[in-house]
Amino acid sequence: MLHVDRLNGGYLGKQVLHDISFEVKKGELVGLIGLNGAGKSTTIKHILGLLSPLSGKIEIDGETLDSSEKNYRKKVSYIPETPILYETLTLQEHIELMGKAYDVNPDELATRTKRLAKEMRMEKQLAWFPSVFSKGMRQKAMILCALVTKTPLLIVDEPFVGLDPLAIRQLLQLFDEYKQDCAILMSTHILETAERHCDRFVFLHQGVVIASGTAAELRDVYRLSPDATLDDIYVEAIASEERSS
Repeated sequence: MLHVDRLNGGYLGKQVLHDISFEVKKGELVGLIGLNGAGKSTTIKHILGLLSPLSGKIEIDGETLDSSEKNYRKKVSYIPETPILYETLTLQEHIELMGKAYDVNPDELATRTKRLAKEMRMEKQLAWFPSVFSKGMRQKAMILCALVTKTPLLIVDEPFVGLDPLAIRQLLQLFDEYKQDCAILMSTHILETAERHCDRFVFLHQGVVIASGTAAELRDVYRLSPDATLDDIYVEAIASEERSS
């Protein structure tokens, strides 16, 4: 679904990403893991088309920005770490705007909205304006706006910020359903949750992919015991990279 091939990129004349390659297949939730400044946000911005690569190729469901910018952008939706909402639009109007932007059938949009709002406990808030939303409600609003589009690729950046434990559980259940027909790339620092719910992981360090695979595969790579956590694996990956540099 998502193919990143030898991507070199950055911003303001500074190269941040160095020849990175990875993929996210249909049916997968892949965790993008890295320290602050590792290049996660820069990678996401390149995939979203907000930054232009210095070289390399990014393809979503067979499309690139060069082949068809319009089709490419309609194949990806995004849940940012910090909610971005229009204060003069209700949540329902936000959802309808997303439906029009992604050419979602109005009847299908209504069906998805009703179900997702119920799952996220936001049914009463559909007629509300963002100015009265709590931090958690604002995050839920962004989640609803992204999920109703049902794009082939969903990108999620630190989705659990501001959510209570019940909302996190509901969101992860929705991710499990969403990925049956699509692919999800999730950046998060909460490694315990990522370990339980991600199918594979991509480790970024200083703009380089230093490892990728399932937790079991990564334990084998770094010769760790079967009970080593994702946190243990990541710490060893960083230590191994620094020893070899």
